[in-house]
Amino acid sequence: MIVVTGATGNLGGQIVDLLPAADLGVSVREPAKAAHLAARGMRVRRGDFTDPASLTSAFEGADQVLIVSASIRDSDTAIAANRAAIDAARTVGVKRIVYTGHQAAAHRSLFAPMPVHAATEDYLAESGVPYTVLRNGFYVTTLAFYLPQALATGVLALPADGPVSWTAHADLAEAAVAALTSADLLDGVTPPLTGPAAVDLAEVAQILTDVTGREFTRVVVDDDEWRATAGGFADFTLGMFRAARAGEFAVTDPILAKAIGRPATPVREFVERFVAAAQPE
Repeated sequence: MIVVTGATGNLGGQIVDLLPAADLGVSVREPAKAAHLAARGMRVRRGDFTDPASLTSAFEGADQVLIVSASIRDSDTAIAANRAAIDAARTVGVKRIVYTGHQAAAHRSLFAPMPVHAATEDYLAESGVPYTVLRNGFYVTTLAFYLPQALATGVLALPADGPVSWTAHADLAEAAVAALTSADLLDGVTPPLTGPAAVDLAEVAQILTDVTGREFTRVVVDDDEWRATAGGFADFTLGMFRAARAGEFAVTDPILAKAIGRPATPVREFVERFVAAAQPE
């Protein structure tokens, strides 16, 4: 049996959609939200990374567990949660753990989630269980936080950035399925699983111009000025921009395309779909 955590989330949900329901289990914090998966014949059990006993039950009988990394902003809590999932998988005797990490995982990263991924990689290496770390590229859906304002104003006004290998959830879901079904292709710590090109926000503004036929301008906003208007998670998000301009997300690799058997999705395609969806009926 394969057990997938976070199966009602964006990535986990797309992964389970690609796997046969027979002999597939899901571990979710709120089983009521996974009723549609139970209806497809999947085993649904409650599994909360902050409640280790629930994870042992959710993982029972699994040969492989796909651990979708904890979506927790506090780094220490996130590391503890990921370790709890690894411990539970080891306790039930899984043959392999697959973990959704990040292309830029590093202990000294300027973006807070990256040291969490690095610490989790270290813990997996010490676990004694065969494992795969999917070093996923930066989700291209992050751009969706910024495109609506740009479409409204014609200006992409954000802190200084750098090239990012923006990557589609759908591509990464297919890669995860490939890892679960063919260990020879993606094993151990993978190369970066990224989109085909590293693109900065100036290039995103140009893509918007090309796609819409309107003129879009990239404006660099001072960090402190942006922080003052960005809301409660400003410092967290600034870490992303600072890491980008330090080149942490500028790496690309062809392994994702090889794993999924087709070219990885370019940023332009995401922007085109976003703009089309934003158009009034």
